[in-house]
Amino acid sequence: MAAQPSLAEQARPFIKWAGGKSQLLPQIRECYPEALRQGRLRRYAEPFLGGAAVFLDVAQAFDIESAYLSDINPELVLVYRVVQEAPADLVELLEGHTHRYSALDDELRERYFYETRETYNAQLATLDFTEFSYDWVIRAANMIFLNKTCYNGLYRVNSKGSFNVPFGRYRRPNISDPDNIMRISRLLGKAIIVHEPFTACESFASSASFVYFDPPYRPLNQTSNFTSYSKDGFSDRDQTRLAEFFAHLDREYDSKLMLSNSDPKNSDPHDEFFDELYAPFVVRRVLANRMINSKGAKRGKITELLITNY
Repeated sequence: MAAQPSLAEQARPFIKWAGGKSQLLPQIRECYPEALRQGRLRRYAEPFLGGAAVFLDVAQAFDIESAYLSDINPELVLVYRVVQEAPADLVELLEGHTHRYSALDDELRERYFYETRETYNAQLATLDFTEFSYDWVIRAANMIFLNKTCYNGLYRVNSKGSFNVPFGRYRRPNISDPDNIMRISRLLGKAIIVHEPFTACESFASSASFVYFDPPYRPLNQTSNFTSYSKDGFSDRDQTRLAEFFAHLDREYDSKLMLSNSDPKNSDPHDEFFDELYAPFVVRRVLANRMINSKGAKRGKITELLITNY
């Protein structure tokens, strides 16, 4: 086990992402495989990267040698690649956003937000996602700024892939956070970061691997149906494919596997969707706060699933 940094020095997620795991980390830690604590798992994979709270926790607590981080959302992969490869340039642009934004009154802040959003969406038509460039740094800075200042810190796109979350009216958003970005950059130094579907992590799987899956959650109801982190969504058919892949990795590679998802029993006690999909494995229920719901009165404690093959 690695020497744990002090609380003030710990790297933490630099963007807010739907389904982020920061508040669940204490319960997730309790379920890490014993082989990880014993130093026998030196490879870590996370195919639905999101806010990366679990990667950051594992990378700081344990002596992993390499990591495979991927997501189907190219914007998310781009911003992590920029943090990995050009953190100083990114911080410089974020500091610029901070200084300009903080000097404005509320009306001008809102205008600045929508102008930045327009610029961000317009860039999509010409951006080359295949080759790292300074344009990536500009886009990453704009994405982080929008994430810190938009409503509820959501990332949502329309059918054309354009970011469409409205202005958030936060008084003192922490836009730049330079020390944290530099800490994360150092941790990402041991990672491969790729824009790939979840099945591509098979190339990284082995008996020395710990793989954590945090897919878009199956919606509990229509108001909680938030899978628009990419324009493609994530259907029940995709959930079934993921369960089959989970079983495949268990059978063929003997990797240690963990997966998070919503618990359908919160809204229907008779819904056995995940209990049946993952019947051969260990299905735990952990307490979580409902963070995304159109009605504030319905935000509160619910259960979520934590599924392992050990």
